[in-house]
Amino acid sequence: MNVASLTVKNWMNFKELNGVPLHTRNYVIGANAVGKSNFLDVFRFLRDVASPAGAKPVAGGLQEAVNRRDGISKLRCLHGKDSEVLIDITLTDGRDRWRYKLGFKGEGKANNRVIITQEIVIKNGHSLLECQRPDKDDTQDPDRLTATYLENPNANKQFRVLAHYLSAINYLHLVPQLLKHADEIGGNRLNRDPFGQGFLQRVAETNGKTQGARLRRIQTALNKIVPEFQELSFRQDEITGAPHLVVTFKHWRLKGAYQNERQFSDGTLRLIGLLWSLMEGDSLLLLEEPELSLNESIVKRLPKLISHVLKSGKFADRQVILSTHSESLLSDLSIGAESVIRFVSTRGGTMLKPADAREEVMLKSGFSVGQALLPAVKPDGAEQLVLGL
Repeated sequence: MNVASLTVKNWMNFKELNGVPLHTRNYVIGANAVGKSNFLDVFRFLRDVASPAGAKPVAGGLQEAVNRRDGISKLRCLHGKDSEVLIDITLTDGRDRWRYKLGFKGEGKANNRVIITQEIVIKNGHSLLECQRPDKDDTQDPDRLTATYLENPNANKQFRVLAHYLSAINYLHLVPQLLKHADEIGGNRLNRDPFGQGFLQRVAETNGKTQGARLRRIQTALNKIVPEFQELSFRQDEITGAPHLVVTFKHWRLKGAYQNERQFSDGTLRLIGLLWSLMEGDSLLLLEEPELSLNESIVKRLPKLISHVLKSGKFADRQVILSTHSESLLSDLSIGAESVIRFVSTRGGTMLKPADAREEVMLKSGFSVGQALLPAVKPDGAEQLVLGL
């Protein structure tokens, strides 16, 4: 299943985005603070909503999803007076086309609970009438409007395939220092571990056969970058039980030398995390600036690397949305303008900016999307930044 389009209203930077088309690979670009991360967070929000409240190991539901983002007032766009936040998403699995629409707002009472203003499910153009909110029961018992049908296994039977898909969405923005110093930082970890502090624990909990196969594939990729790499493996400390990734290097000693993740470079750790995530599941994968800490020659090959890993695995058509500032990453001529989601800031909030006529000519003339489309999102005052200090 893939997301075909997204509409949002009154969401963070976005006063309104209508029917943003999404493809198998999607590249989100824009200036700093324009809302790239907030766009990705729409999908993370739906993932959190779709996870049942009280579920193990991660509790979810509408109220929890809003609370994790510091309440409804922090979700609403500052560029309008509308109190309702709306998310309208279309998905397809090749056979069926689904549409899920969720509207919600603050209740307006003392504790200002979040209540549902609308929840609609459509399959192949036909409304699932039993899933349309508010319904008669909601009118008789308004407390029901604090929870979606999406998060309720007793209510989502007709569209549980959506709940399963959305709750499995994966997001990665691995911060190497959190991984290297996880023991000192301690066990306090953000919900769903978006920054990779618990990445090694995920590796540890993976079935041994699957774990070994993934590490061998990652080792093969790393060996092309660092020829001295001989073997990437997983070990647990015999005393503490702490999980570690270990790489054996060619060395003057017969058995070579080895390092664990504490000695890995930041770029190596981020690349390992990226490759592992590509092989972990088949739902939507969200990547935040995967080019960070990587050599430019590697960054240029990331689009092909992502496609290669997915095509050689089980999930060739797995959908990926990544945000980037990198012209090098967008220099791959296989990336078409239709795959680029470009945002620009306006007085009325962030807007989608498609390629204009001049940019279309550049693309047809052989320019990459990085050369043709990135200049338009360059901050106007960037050249004057140093002078202002």
